[in-house]
Amino acid sequence: MKSFITLCTATFLLLMSGCGNEDSPKGEKNTPGNSAALFFDTLYNENDLSKASTMATPKMARIMNSYGTSKQFARNLVNMQYDDVVIEVDMTNMSLREQYGDTANINLIFTGHFNGNKVDDMRSVKMVRKKGNWYVDKINADPFAR
Repeated sequence: MKSFITLCTATFLLLMSGCGNEDSPKGEKNTPGNSAALFFDTLYNENDLSKASTMATPKMARIMNSYGTSKQFARNLVNMQYDDVVIEVDMTNMSLREQYGDTANINLIFTGHFNGNKVDDMRSVKMVRKKGNWYVDKINADPFAR
């Protein structure tokens, strides 16, 4: 009987290991666009400020941690609030040169909901490559904000 339970448990674990998170960012892992999308996904969908701060430069991480929570940081510095959001990289101005340099400006499109209303927005971030990894260095000011 124990071997039957062990066999059933092993089969269940094997089947469940094939199930992955379908909402995780897709595409090449170490690109500036994917790193920026993952940063904001961690900030908005996972609400994990400490994990998001590991994806930022030390200066940006200090600023982020001074806000205390991901919601406070998103509301005050990023100036966007969402209950749930889908983040896409805007590929219209993308250049392959950015992937071979050490800095890149990435435009992100945010589509989500806040308090039952649909909210669409766009932000630009400056990315910096250090030791082969891309980090968020600056969230550029919204040129259309008042």
